[in-house]
Amino acid sequence: MGALDYLKEQLAELEAQRLALHPRTLEGPTGARARFDGREVVNLASNNYLGLANHPRMNAAAARAASELGAGTGAVRTIAGTMALHRELERRFAAFKHAESALMFQSGFTANAGTVQAILTPEDVIVSDRLNHASIIDGARLSKAEIKVFEHRDAGHADRLLAETARPGRRQLLITDGVFSMDGDIAPLPELVEVAERHGAIMMVDDAHASGVLGRGGAGTVDHFGLHGRVDVQVGTLSKAIGVLGGFIAGPRHLTEWLENRGRPYLFSTSAPPAIVAACIEALDIIRDEPERIERLWDNTRWFKAGLHELGFDTGASETPITPVIIGEEERTQDFARRLFEEGVFTPAIVYPTVPRGQARVRTIVTAEHTQEDLGRALEVFERVGKELRVL
Repeated sequence: MGALDYLKEQLAELEAQRLALHPRTLEGPTGARARFDGREVVNLASNNYLGLANHPRMNAAAARAASELGAGTGAVRTIAGTMALHRELERRFAAFKHAESALMFQSGFTANAGTVQAILTPEDVIVSDRLNHASIIDGARLSKAEIKVFEHRDAGHADRLLAETARPGRRQLLITDGVFSMDGDIAPLPELVEVAERHGAIMMVDDAHASGVLGRGGAGTVDHFGLHGRVDVQVGTLSKAIGVLGGFIAGPRHLTEWLENRGRPYLFSTSAPPAIVAACIEALDIIRDEPERIERLWDNTRWFKAGLHELGFDTGASETPITPVIIGEEERTQDFARRLFEEGVFTPAIVYPTVPRGQARVRTIVTAEHTQEDLGRALEVFERVGKELRVL
């Protein structure tokens, strides 16, 4: 018997509970319509908000950089892996976020986890929204700081927790997602910023799903609410609206300089290859040159949401292109997602532990690339399968 055989039993338990994940395989480029597991589908599962992941300008920039600068950098940033391209992207991203400085990480996950860990000690405290992303939770645990959780979007509760945990010389971090990835609702950032300022707390926002989506030119939640200069740490990602890979921290220069010295993922992982960095720079150019992409994203979002509501689906508190269709029970949700796929619409089931038990859903994300024909086709399938499985 092998030392890891116990995992077979645990996997069997997941299968019995219909909680096991079986990722589908993308066969070709991603897009509003794509091919998964041999089937052409309307793709409502991607974070490719602005349709940039397969944009010809992005592909050309990536190919040119790989040809001229190589497939990889061969080192971590702090030894021999910082290229002029990395510095240029950081300058561009800081301007995009209206921040003094920015620093690229290997992913949004490492940006969150590495920063929280680096700026706090076990003597400090973190006050975190109950529905914050897993990377925030892991960073909080790695910091060994005291962790207090406030009820979702409840600034008053956050205020009370900061008051209760205040100590002389103790740093406090108030942290929230900008847009919540499973529900599509937006943080009450103005109220949270006021709470942070009242207590002298560090204010940090994970804007992974807001960058390129909310605010002028896609600048994010801080811009959406007009709070420039009042949020200490902005987290961004390059793998969603930007369409490539990587994460960012934007804020004052002394923050990014500290992370260059103490941000463990930054210090101990090889830097992003030239093709990735060049494509990200090109994405920022496209967002600047083609503002109609964000307008089209929101037009599609409003149209599709209205269609789901008219059919009678429960979309929770969504305010953004992330629109969950909440089914509730795990097995029925898995069946719903499977039947949607068989009928030509891809939107996977999201079940426990990603969401609480009894809150299983399929999470739809429309993009700027979807046509009304795509979305109309999806609504027809949602209606047909919903009635078949008695979800409607």
